[in-house]
Amino acid sequence: MPDLRKLEEQLHYRFRQKDLLKLALRHSSYANERHLECNERLEYLGDAVLELTMSRYLYFKIQLDEGYLSKTRAKAVCEEALNIYAEKLQLSQYLYLGNGEEHSGGRERPAIIADAFEAVLGGIFLDSDFETVYHVAEKIIFPYFEVVTELKDYKSIFQEKVQADQRSVHYEILKDEGPANHKFYEAAVYMDDILMGKGTGKSKKEAEQNAAKEALSKEAK
Repeated sequence: MPDLRKLEEQLHYRFRQKDLLKLALRHSSYANERHLECNERLEYLGDAVLELTMSRYLYFKIQLDEGYLSKTRAKAVCEEALNIYAEKLQLSQYLYLGNGEEHSGGRERPAIIADAFEAVLGGIFLDSDFETVYHVAEKIIFPYFEVVTELKDYKSIFQEKVQADQRSVHYEILKDEGPANHKFYEAAVYMDDILMGKGTGKSKKEAEQNAAKEALSKEAK
């Protein structure tokens, strides 16, 4: 495994309880193979810590109403945003994965990476206190605020438009190809039974987002 001291340097935080950092990086697939605790409980805690951290940051940064603050926070703590923060830390290379998950591309799965990022925050909180987590966030989260808040959730936008017309939306994965470490997906989005758009990506979520993006672009014409 990579040297966790390098990760601590990137986090700008040294764990007093090193086992907390290891636990934060321990996926359930690894834990199940070795009868150990996985990072799910820490991820649960880290999710709450991240929400409070971002809420405090936004309270002082944006002088607008609660609705706007909530929408902005949702963007800043969504899975895609967490993967951006984690990518800056190269977090995926430090994960403890089981053999099956390792060989099926788990190190590139956005959900696994996002959960581990939240678990790390939960670990820092247990190892120190909230103020310390906030100072860490000033180094590894807040600098990318403008980037993540520009992210567009095309699926949500399309869903809102369709539901306004009392129609239904569903997605289908048309293609699932390639080796585990280099997957290719194609997705289609339907309004009721009408094909509205197609999209491709390296994950199912990315393909679905691009399908919704195409559907929206067709509607705009």
